[in-house]
Amino acid sequence: MGYSQFLNMIPEALLVLDLILVFFADFCLMKSVRKNDLLSKLTVMLLICNMIMMTTMAPSEAFGGMYVATQAANVMKIILTAGTLIVVIMAQPWLERDARKYNGEFYLLVLSTLLGMYMMMSSGNFLMFFLGLETASVPMACLVAFDKMKKKAAEGAAKYILTATFSSGVMLYGISFIYGSVGTLYFDDVAHRIAYFAQFPTQMPLLLAGLVFFFSGLGFKLSLVPFHLWTADTYEGAPTPVTGYLSVVSKGAAAFALMAILTKAFAPLVEYWEYLLYIVIVLSITVANLFAIRQSELKRFMAFSSISQAGYIMLALIGASQTGMAALMYYVLVYVVANMAVFTVISTVEHNNDGTTQLSAYDGLYQTNPKLAFLMTLALFSLAGIPPFAGMFSKFFVFMAAAQQGSFWAYFVVFIALINTVVSLYYYLLIVKAMYIKQTDTPLPTFQTAQSVRVALALCTLGIVLFGVCSCVYDYLFAASAV
Repeated sequence: MGYSQFLNMIPEALLVLDLILVFFADFCLMKSVRKNDLLSKLTVMLLICNMIMMTTMAPSEAFGGMYVATQAANVMKIILTAGTLIVVIMAQPWLERDARKYNGEFYLLVLSTLLGMYMMMSSGNFLMFFLGLETASVPMACLVAFDKMKKKAAEGAAKYILTATFSSGVMLYGISFIYGSVGTLYFDDVAHRIAYFAQFPTQMPLLLAGLVFFFSGLGFKLSLVPFHLWTADTYEGAPTPVTGYLSVVSKGAAAFALMAILTKAFAPLVEYWEYLLYIVIVLSITVANLFAIRQSELKRFMAFSSISQAGYIMLALIGASQTGMAALMYYVLVYVVANMAVFTVISTVEHNNDGTTQLSAYDGLYQTNPKLAFLMTLALFSLAGIPPFAGMFSKFFVFMAAAQQGSFWAYFVVFIALINTVVSLYYYLLIVKAMYIKQTDTPLPTFQTAQSVRVALALCTLGIVLFGVCSCVYDYLFAASAV
């Protein structure tokens, strides 16, 4: 095994190269007044180049199967890189205003987190997966605490890092049980040995305990109920661009990795983990929707919305089929553009309203900033699943993937999810009501949005509209899922 193995890890190698280039650019531009502008353009250019390069990548394997880049993983990396690109673009006003001295560190931390997510999605071994997870989690904690002089940022970061540490310990404990049961950490070998050891009932309790602990550890990362209690405080304390990044890109990587591991390593135990999924999905969607209704602070509101959306994403895992994988990738793609549009508007309003993110700040927004209110409405309608926007099709595909399992409990979970879609529509419409119907004597004054904000909103709105009408997008994802 030589260093030539790294040539099979082109996406990760490109991202490491990006990190090096951004680091040296940050060092060389230390005294430049245009530092943030130049660094942002460099990062955007590098991310676009990565996306273009990854469209030509073939499936590859390295280090004896520890690294396995399937076609689906490569496509998912493109989707999450696109989400990171939107985060970098929409973060420019915040960096210019509040984090001018540390903008280089912001780009380095974002790219480092993305590198960890790449490793998670291309892992073929539990050890590789765990290293990728920690590579993504530690820089993310630094991003949450980026506004270190703010009390809520410190509180949110403390809760995030403590929860991440605890969940990593629980996951590692589960992995040790799995290794103790089957004697290997490679996903494919684990599946083969589970099928063999199924003949010996004494092995099963330890193996099932390992599965539960592993799922629980990853449930913290996905903020699924009942592992969700850190989410609202962390989302509220983090800078708004970081909150968007945490809610979209991080969640998409964890969901994809979970599905890959369940379908590869734990396929022989499907009759066990499917019931685990049923419970978690119903709890996540229902509890999150009920708590979202009570929120008056928009970042906490979107925290519970993201917990509910994670529950919908988990629907794609039921049955572990090619349709499910395609539905998961499509849902994450649509979720990226819709959720980032919402957070871009929240960040813009926060910037022009003395840092407040209360729902009351949006009263009468349509009167003074009609374009911003309209784009926010489109994004919220997509998250709620209202036709003809892309969010409706994403929910349809995850419902279809879950229903294909064919059991009574799968139909029951889909039915509960459908009912909760109506509930989610109600609380998303609370924001629309504030913008269009509520009257106030002191609405937010008319303001000019930054060029970077307009670019981010244009990209997101284009995705919300086009992904719902261009069937070739889903066809491409379905074909990639077959490899």
